[in-house]
Amino acid sequence: MGVLMSRRQTVEKVQKVSLAVSAFKDGLKDQPSARQRAEAEGARRGTLEQTVQEGEDEACAGPSQPEESSTSKAAWERLRDGRGVEPEEFERANRFTPPAFIRPTRELHDDEPLDISLEQREQVVNDEMCEICEVWTAESLFPCRICSRVYHDGCLRRMGYLQNDSAVEVTETAHTETGWSCNYCDNLNLLLTEEEMYSLMETLRQCKIIPDTSLTLDDFLHYKHLVHKQQFEKPMEEAQEERATLQFSALDPEKKGHIEWPDFLSHESIQLLQKLRPQNSLLRLLTAKERERARTAFLALDQDSDGFIGESECHKARHTWFRKHQKETPSCNVSISHVGPMSESSPASSGSSRSQEKTLLATEQEEARPVDWPAFLRDNVAYILAARPN
Repeated sequence: MGVLMSRRQTVEKVQKVSLAVSAFKDGLKDQPSARQRAEAEGARRGTLEQTVQEGEDEACAGPSQPEESSTSKAAWERLRDGRGVEPEEFERANRFTPPAFIRPTRELHDDEPLDISLEQREQVVNDEMCEICEVWTAESLFPCRICSRVYHDGCLRRMGYLQNDSAVEVTETAHTETGWSCNYCDNLNLLLTEEEMYSLMETLRQCKIIPDTSLTLDDFLHYKHLVHKQQFEKPMEEAQEERATLQFSALDPEKKGHIEWPDFLSHESIQLLQKLRPQNSLLRLLTAKERERARTAFLALDQDSDGFIGESECHKARHTWFRKHQKETPSCNVSISHVGPMSESSPASSGSSRSQEKTLLATEQEEARPVDWPAFLRDNVAYILAARPN
């Protein structure tokens, strides 16, 4: 049962929101150049190569040009602060100001074992008030499929989180089994702490990767080569380069020849989480909805109800339940291993004959290897988190 609001409370709440919007509009009148500045900055956006060249030209200019590229500087600030689209970059009329995001912190004992019961189901309940305006209007709220937050589509538009091309997607999928991820859950980079984010930004800077730019295959491989050499102090082997190429292909399912910045950032954020955090710490990131979805997947595979499933069944769940949903091709079986580690049995690696041979040889061993509920969660936690983006 929802919390019913009285007519007086509703009127007061709407009046507060109206006053906030009016104040916001009045403030915009004093800043007429904001849109012009955004259009000038947006015109400077380009490919990775162009942006890097601009940065190198400015660096060569020396002290005579103290102002660095405003586009590049703003992009680094957004990456550091965990923000998406900057308010100045879209039409500000009738917009709310996005709240400041505070990155999570590691708890003292978050790497200790975590007991998640298989038998004890969790009651998943969505919030009753819109996350933005804190007003309850029942069926018109759109729930997030990952967390308990709910939103009005109008509030999402005023915050700049819902553009014209994504409005239909939210309306059609929010109340379906596929569901829709809110702006917090859709951005995997927001799972990183300040220290982890600093580590990622340093790596991107050293490899001359500029935020908000798309990457071609050559850019991606160049980045992977540099990261591998920094970490292991030796060149990347041919098999590892082939693995990176398969990851790029999975990140570019529509074969555009480049990968978008949000997909690349999610990929690197998950890789960093796996590198720096133990699995117990990653398990603490799962929400009640994700844990319930994992229970449903395990119980469906455990047909004899003995508490164990085969390794091949575990892989089946990984590539069926925990995959990144495709917008245009719902039947596509592209695994979310393009965000997490590329596994040998991933459909994205089907082009490699060596991977297929290894998969066939390991099938019998996998079927004989039992996997219990705790191991199922540990093995799939990175894939569950990687399936969050829309």
